[in-house]
Formats: sequence, structure tokens, C-alpha cells
Amino acid sequence: MTIRLGHIEFDNIVYDDVADVLYMSVGEPRDPARQEVNPGGHLIRYDNDEQVIGITLVNAKWLMDRDGEIELSLRLPSDDLALALALA
Repeated sequence: MTIRLGHIEFDNIVYDDVADVLYMSVGEPRDPARQEVNPGGHLIRYDNDEQVIGITLVNAKWLMDRDGEIELSLRLPSDDLALALALA
């Protein structure tokens, strides 16, 4: 199974139905260079290039049953934003 969020394709998906946690990784799970918990309580993992390599969604089924969707916010690297704004 593959889940696509924007340009990111998660091809390693594991759901823990006891804990109601969905683990999504780009390739095999690996140690991140950095990770953060977003405002919704979900864990976002980044590599050395600040690319998202994994997301852990907590209360995944409960949120889907309740809301029909899961809201996820990502922090964009300032260097990428500065370059995009400079090209505009």
C-alpha cells in the first residue's frame, strides 16, 4: 500500500490497531535527523536535507471516524521558502 501526501509518497505503512497509531515512512523506517510534534500531536520525521521521511498519526482511526479526515500541518524550511519568494 502507498499513501501520497502532496509530492511525498509513503510506501511503508503500518497500523497498530491496539494503540490506534498509523506509521507512514518513505522507504524503510530510519532514524531521523530531526523530528517534531505538530499542533495536532502527530510526529513528523525529517532527514538531513529537511525532507519528510516519516509521519506518525496518533488516534488515526478515531479521528477519521469522528471528523472524516486528519488535519496535518508541516513546517517548511525557510531556505526553500526564501528561494521560492526570490524567484517570484
